[in-house]
Amino acid sequence: MPLVKAAKLSSKVFHKDIPMLPTRNGFGDGLVIAGEQDERVMVLCADLTESTRTEAFKQAFPDRFVQFGVSEQSLAAIAAGMALAGRVPFIASYACFSPGRNWEQIRTTACLQEQNVKIAGAHAGVSVGPDGATHQMVEDIAIMRVLPNMVVLVPGDAIETRKAVLAAVEHEGPVYIRFTREKTPVFTTDKSPFGIGKAQILHTGSDVAIIACGPLVYEALLAAQTLEKGGISAKVISCPSVKPLDESTLIAAAKQCGAVVTVEEAQAAAGLGGAVCELLGSNYPVPVERIGLEDTFGQSGTPDELLEHYKLTAPWIVKAAKRAIKRKQQK
Repeated sequence: MPLVKAAKLSSKVFHKDIPMLPTRNGFGDGLVIAGEQDERVMVLCADLTESTRTEAFKQAFPDRFVQFGVSEQSLAAIAAGMALAGRVPFIASYACFSPGRNWEQIRTTACLQEQNVKIAGAHAGVSVGPDGATHQMVEDIAIMRVLPNMVVLVPGDAIETRKAVLAAVEHEGPVYIRFTREKTPVFTTDKSPFGIGKAQILHTGSDVAIIACGPLVYEALLAAQTLEKGGISAKVISCPSVKPLDESTLIAAAKQCGAVVTVEEAQAAAGLGGAVCELLGSNYPVPVERIGLEDTFGQSGTPDELLEHYKLTAPWIVKAAKRAIKRKQQK
């Protein structure tokens, strides 16, 4: 089936020359735009200015940038104080440190108090590569999704990450934005729709629905292309808003396809896959296969090696789709 025109994707979605950019670049671009549009926006960083791409904001708005050093707990607590004073603070660090190290401060000072703090978790997932398990944060979607009042966004490419920053500014309340280090395909455009609580159908299909977030959405599109060659019609849904979910779109996909695969560069338990299973279990139960890390930590290796080792690439999504369809047929 063809790509849905409403999604307004690049015509190079399956092209070998598709542009490649780190999603963190979109975060940096979004911060500068947000700073230009809203003087309340501030950026607080924990000694990782270049890595988190907050450097451009620092150069553009030095009086609204604060370097905290290695003090992630202070980063969260002081940001909550700034929010109380009417600012819109973004706190940026590696996801393994924020929210990994300061989760309690985020919980108590931002979420419990319903403060307008935006948390940026950079270098998430195993695609960080050689840094190894300590820096490969794969539990963050799960621990942030469970927090009351928290919005969780996992954008798919650099353009979508920029949009996530601007959407976070517009949203009143705590928001977590997760993004990666490695260059990944840019498969959306400036005109592609994006919104908190919204999912986008990128490829039509009726045999199985593949629901993905983050850069692995592109792997889901590649899997759909492979499945189509084998006579299987796969719907691909980009779900950057893990919390809140676009419930109507996901339930409708389950009803149409009768089988679902979820895909994320994170623990298969309690993240996007868990959220989808909870939603469908309460509304329209269908067979669900989850692609993600299976109760394990990461390890050192190149990004490509690790994505393949943990079975997060298109060929493994294809196998999961076939398993889900088989389970549907056996019901």
